[in-house]
Amino acid sequence: MEKIFAGILGMGHYLPEKVLTNYDLEKMVDTNNDWIVERTGIKSRHIAAPEQATSDLAFIASEIALKDAGINGEDIDCVIVATESPDTKFPSTACLLQDKIGAKNAAAFDLSAGCSGFVYALAVANSMIVSGLYKHILVVGAETLSRIMNWQDRNTCVLFGDGAGAAVVGQVEDGYGVLSIDMGADGSGGPFLSQPAGGSRKPASHETVDAGEHFIHMDGSEVFKFAVKIMGRTAEKAMKKAGLTTEDVDLLIPHQANIRIINSAAKRLGMSMDKVFVNVDKYGNTSAASIPIAMCEAREQGLLKKGKTVILAGFGAGLTWASIALKWSK
Repeated sequence: MEKIFAGILGMGHYLPEKVLTNYDLEKMVDTNNDWIVERTGIKSRHIAAPEQATSDLAFIASEIALKDAGINGEDIDCVIVATESPDTKFPSTACLLQDKIGAKNAAAFDLSAGCSGFVYALAVANSMIVSGLYKHILVVGAETLSRIMNWQDRNTCVLFGDGAGAAVVGQVEDGYGVLSIDMGADGSGGPFLSQPAGGSRKPASHETVDAGEHFIHMDGSEVFKFAVKIMGRTAEKAMKKAGLTTEDVDLLIPHQANIRIINSAAKRLGMSMDKVFVNVDKYGNTSAASIPIAMCEAREQGLLKKGKTVILAGFGAGLTWASIALKWSK
């Protein structure tokens, strides 16, 4: 049987119009611009309008991706949305998106892997394409984390932003597309980054709302230690599986959580920062949307061209991690 290679046929991204700067946050909570920039590298983030939900952001990004791929909703066989801030617990945001884009022939489901979500979803889509199960899959990372943010908690509210990135995945030329995948999880670290209430363990009640348990809770130092250790390691594993060295890699696109974590990963890989894409300063941590937004911007800047070798690497709630080596096919 002929081997099938899966890659990205089209991409799109969307950031809400409202921009919240560090100086805006100074008026809301006890923090300051210099501290935020020094500790995280973040200068601003985008915030969804009151009438915008995650599926709305995903829809705009998806429409751009479909147009870029030269297909329409009816050509999509499956919709996968990676998110930790779905419109509703059910139906899935992917089903809402399927309807919005007219993908009437598509299966649809959400995927929960935190900030690793887009890379996890891309790995799932790759398997579906190379197995011959589907021809075109829409993979989306979309978040409205501002809706589950405690704007009085200075340790978390400075970090996160809203946005969406989408990719159409399908068959590409032999030797292009996904070269290797590394994924993993450590559930023992789950409590370090979580939304404690709203599920079956702690259903919504006056008590959980009063206790702020529907907001993002994070042990920053533990997540930082985990991220510094894992991001470089997972990228290294993907490179090794693909038979690549640092010299073979044209661009590293890491999850945009914190500039110090990104610097640490580059150092572990022996990679100069001019080969590492960074936009955390403009958008903060957009969780599952972070990597596809960065991919779109890298392409707009001429950094992703046919034949370029790229490493995507992320880590997130779960705790999870994932990386993919790609040979750009478009």
